[in-house]
Amino acid sequence: MRALFFFLILLGISCNSNYTPKRRGYFKIDFPPHQYQAFDKPGYPYTFEYPVYATVIRDSSFFDTVPENPYWINIDFPRFNARIYVSYKEIGTNKFDKLRDDAFKMTFKHSVKASSIDQTVIQTPNGVGGIFFHVGGNAATANQFFLTDTTRHFLRGALYFNTAPNEDSLGVVNAFLEKDMEHLINTFRWRNTGTPSAGKEHPHRIAPRK
Repeated sequence: MRALFFFLILLGISCNSNYTPKRRGYFKIDFPPHQYQAFDKPGYPYTFEYPVYATVIRDSSFFDTVPENPYWINIDFPRFNARIYVSYKEIGTNKFDKLRDDAFKMTFKHSVKASSIDQTVIQTPNGVGGIFFHVGGNAATANQFFLTDTTRHFLRGALYFNTAPNEDSLGVVNAFLEKDMEHLINTFRWRNTGTPSAGKEHPHRIAPRK
């Protein structure tokens, strides 16, 4: 009888209490300090600096396609289960306008799940130009960019995670790795060896698109 009495008291308290949902929690991530090393392989048409907690491997297949040259690479972040896919194409063999348009198309195909797409024109002290894309929402890749001299070289990078996209849980990691992508871009240099492709001596204009 006494047990029933206490049960009824507890039931009354619970019925009159305000329910406060708990916010979903995520694992705490201890980020390493941003430290960098050089990628400066002989024969590659570019150099840059990348984090010491990342590894660079040559890409043998890009989303079930075969790279058209040996300068496609992956920058892996095992600690974060993430990868920057880097593709390189030579202008001349490929038309600049098509490479630029394809880069925009690949970014905006995520617009279905994107809450926003911000474009920033890149122009570094090393003379490297391009566009950086920040995609908001639960898109598969939140940070993308392309770099080009508009006459000979075109390189595209996109950060992906080997997990379902979730802006809330991946936001802090995306922000951390975005700093590394910015450093890669600001230290990026082209190796302008050889002779420019015929008919490509005049640079093209790089500008955001709506």
